[in-house]
Amino acid sequence: MSPAADAATRTARRSTRFVAWVRAWRAGLVPFDDLADEIAADEEHLVADAPGTWTDVPLGQGLPIFAKLHPDDIRLVLPVPGDPRGLPGPGPLTGAALLAGEALITPEFGVVPEVRRHTSGSGVEFETVVWRVLPAPEHRPGFQIGAAEAEAELTATLGEVTARLAKLDVAQWKPELAGALQALRRPESTATLPPGFDPRSRRLFARASVLDQVLALAETNAPGGAINGYEAQQRDEALRPLTAACRQALVAACNAPLHA
Repeated sequence: MSPAADAATRTARRSTRFVAWVRAWRAGLVPFDDLADEIAADEEHLVADAPGTWTDVPLGQGLPIFAKLHPDDIRLVLPVPGDPRGLPGPGPLTGAALLAGEALITPEFGVVPEVRRHTSGSGVEFETVVWRVLPAPEHRPGFQIGAAEAEAELTATLGEVTARLAKLDVAQWKPELAGALQALRRPESTATLPPGFDPRSRRLFARASVLDQVLALAETNAPGGAINGYEAQQRDEALRPLTAACRQALVAACNAPLHA
């Protein structure tokens, strides 16, 4: 399996699945009974601080908070420090979303994932994903580019970054990163969107999901060994615009208009 294809099998940003499937449900394109399983896959998911609840509840019991919302009022945001686009002003929701790097935003509230890691008595490690509901009164999202523009920008940025990494001779000290970025021109991806998204959004989501994982793997490579501190700095500077274009592509794909 290629590095890019292998990256696609890893856990993607959970908010992308959450937003896409909840929006498809609210558009009447998928049944509610399938929703929790599609979002959680093989993980345990809970909802915390949902209106009318006093404790954490299973995901399926928390999803009705979206029942009165229009699909276009349910938005994905992937903020980072210095780029809080899509978030309301300062407050608990914005702080939690920036810390997580992802969130689902509506005009009334936001939902932010928190991963809790546990170890069983027998030493087995496992995770629980808790979706915390936080108020966002009368929030209105700002302008967002469409899937076509996001796809064009991602393609152009990928070409520029690949060329810059070639000059840095990234293939010598990080061959898996160089190979994965080359493979992304025609990625094999298992990442999919639910019914209702057009072919361009599906293609963009599949490509950006693989790239997102490749970039996450690149960030885990600490300086040392085949790469020194200077090389790591040069790599990070080269990848920064690609990371931004990737986040923008995922947001554009998941927030794209839905069609019956």
